[in-house]
Parts: sequence; structure tokens; C-alpha cells
Amino acid sequence: MELADRIEQRLKLHDLRVLMTVVQAGSMGKAAKRLGTSQPAISRTIADLEHMLGVKLLDRGASGVEATTFGRLVISRSVTVFDELRQTVSDIEFLSDPAAGEVRIATSIAAAVSFVSAVIDRLSKQYDRLSFDVLSTDNVKARRALEERRVDLTIGHLIEPVTDSMTTEILFHEPHVVVIGSRSPLIRRRNLRLQDLINERWMLPPTDSPFESVVREAFSAEGLELPHAVVRSLLPLRTSLLATSRFLSMVPQTVADAADKRIVRRLPLSLPKTLRPFGVVTMKNRSLSPAAALFIDHARKLATIAK
Repeated sequence: MELADRIEQRLKLHDLRVLMTVVQAGSMGKAAKRLGTSQPAISRTIADLEHMLGVKLLDRGASGVEATTFGRLVISRSVTVFDELRQTVSDIEFLSDPAAGEVRIATSIAAAVSFVSAVIDRLSKQYDRLSFDVLSTDNVKARRALEERRVDLTIGHLIEPVTDSMTTEILFHEPHVVVIGSRSPLIRRRNLRLQDLINERWMLPPTDSPFESVVREAFSAEGLELPHAVVRSLLPLRTSLLATSRFLSMVPQTVADAADKRIVRRLPLSLPKTLRPFGVVTMKNRSLSPAAALFIDHARKLATIAK
């Protein structure tokens, strides 16, 4: 009997789940507790898997259990199997009730509080039983989550290149804008240029982050060095401090458009060198759930309106 045929007849999803849990937990004892079974049962399952496949899946040492090269390969394929199974269940639920389903999204904080929030708002009004699991993080972690199939898609600013295993769809291009608190005297000034603001109290993205590179390019385009940052932080803290009207910052235009105009205002500066694509990233050769496809379709429609 061929190996593939033998595996097809004997392999159980539970066996794969056991292997994944053992590696995640770092020991068979901890895995047994997580799965509500005994350590001998876990050991027996792993031994049967190794015998069936004819290779060693785990290395056992004083520091715990680690996957071998073969083990990592099986786990990688197992993640795909469980993801496809989850997608199948989601598809069945969606076909049974098009108003239901779940979309798993990874996005930047900047995109989450602006464009993604707007898409969810519009979509949830039409599909009140649709649920959204949103991971707000940086682009590196978002794409890692996509590769590991923990999310259906990522959406946001396409500043860094994607891997060959991913595909992108650009929805629109947008610039950065300078924002300040609504009570700042700078609002009343006319014909402002970046050089007029170089000595103001700037709040900038973290050093060496993708968004910092955009801000740096904006100043460089006008022959200026990046100004001294009074605050370097992710968007939530900078947005909070803008309300004091003592600081200013540079953010994507969609973020400024989504802000409360009673608190945050845009300064009338044009920053064409900050124009960047904004879009959706998905995995090649991976089918999207109907709910995820629906989210992307509504994102396209909202992008058309935004243009």
C-alpha cells in the first residue's frame, strides 16, 4: 500500500491536533492538560503518527519538546487543513444564512480606526449577524498572521513589499496630512509650509517604522531634516495628545478624515511625496470565505466613494 493511501485511511484530524498542541505547549504533559487527556495517550498518538509516516516528528530534550524538520512540515500542512475545514464550516453557515459568518482581518492601527472601521460600519448595517475579528497591529505581524492563516486578509497601506505567496489589490492611493488640535493658533495661519513648522512640537511614528519612512520622505522632499520628536509613539497616544492642541503630527489622510473635527483639524499643506497605495493582501491559492469576499467587495465600494 502506498504511503499516501495508508495515511488517508489511518490519519485522523485529532492526531494532527495533538501534534500541534504538543509543540505549542512544549511538552506532552502540558499538551495532555490542554486537551483533557492523559500523557500516555498523547505519547501513544505521537508514536503512532511517527510510525505511520516513517519519520521522527519530535525531538525530546531537557528543555522540552521541539518539532523536527519533518514535524514542522506536518504542522505547516496541518494548519492549512484546519483552516480549510474552518473555511468550509464558515461557507456552509454563510450559504445557510447570508447575513451570518465571520471575517478575520489583520490591519494597522491607522487603517483600523479609519477605513476598516467605516467598512465594518456599512457592512454590519446590512448583515447584522456578520462578525468581525480584527487584529490591529503593524504590517509585519499582520502579514505573519496571514501566512499562518490566523486571518483571512490584511488591509492597509502597502508601504512594504509583500512575499511571492501573497497577492495585493490596490483600492486607492492616499497622502499623509499634518494634523493638530482644534484650538491651536496654527489653524489661523495661511500659506503654511513644512519649513514653517520645523520647530513645532512634533509627534512622530516609532523610529524605523514604515510610517516614519513616509514622514521622513515628506520633509526630505522639501530639503529638510526630520524634526525633533517630542513624542514617538503609535497612533493612539499621538491622537490623544492632539486634543491638547500643543502638538502636531503627520498621519494618513483617511485617519484625519475619520477624526472628530471638534478635536483634530488638518493643516492646509500638500504633501505629494507621501502618496502611498492602500489595499487588500490575501494569500495566493487560498480560497476566500464568502464573508471575507463580501468584506473586500464592500471595501472596493467604499474606496470608489472615497475617490
